[in-house]
Amino acid sequence: MARLVLWDIDGTLVDSAGLGGEAFLEAFERVTGTEVQRLVPFAGRTDLEIALDLLETAGIDHSERLLGEFERELTAAMAERAELVRQRGRPFAGVRDTLVRLGREPGVTQSLLTGNIAPNAHVKLAAFGLHSLIDMEIGAYGSDHQRRGELVAVARRKALAVRGAAFDPAEIVLVGDTPLDVAAALEGGARAVGVATGPYDTRELRHAGADAVLEDLSEIELVLEALLG
Repeated sequence: MARLVLWDIDGTLVDSAGLGGEAFLEAFERVTGTEVQRLVPFAGRTDLEIALDLLETAGIDHSERLLGEFERELTAAMAERAELVRQRGRPFAGVRDTLVRLGREPGVTQSLLTGNIAPNAHVKLAAFGLHSLIDMEIGAYGSDHQRRGELVAVARRKALAVRGAAFDPAEIVLVGDTPLDVAAALEGGARAVGVATGPYDTRELRHAGADAVLEDLSEIELVLEALLG
């Protein structure tokens, strides 16, 4: 059976040392001229959803133009931190070996389903040379839709349009570290695999409805069973 494996980034593949959050705060200040006074939840949400929440929490009227400006500034702020991501961040245990091994499996296509806007996803993966191990072009990003639950459908459409590959939802596996990743998979009809390398433990990911849960990606046979079994 064909498989489309969609990876989350932050907390699943890499630890970017909080630099994504720093880029958000800087982008907010560049766009609004003021500092963020009250933070909003970040984990498992799309970048544009977070941006909208920050603006609303600050009582700032927003528009499509303002969100577009925020996206541009967020891209610039993250690009400026690319070298710091390399210096301070890290891929999680087993990530590189897992991506390489899956890349050799017949019928398996690997891409992304992430709340990151596309340029920032590239920065975080390229910092560790991981971008070349997956098909970035058909990834579903936070810049594609504000709602994470819509991104499985986005990935399916891109795979068909760009690669001519039609994946049924049952052939898709979404791997992430938060209950919102699990919810996005279930909403899109995909298999949900939770990885407890982020802020949530295995119990919380199981409770969210994950079909399989891993402590991390270090045991390749367990990973393959969870993703392909």
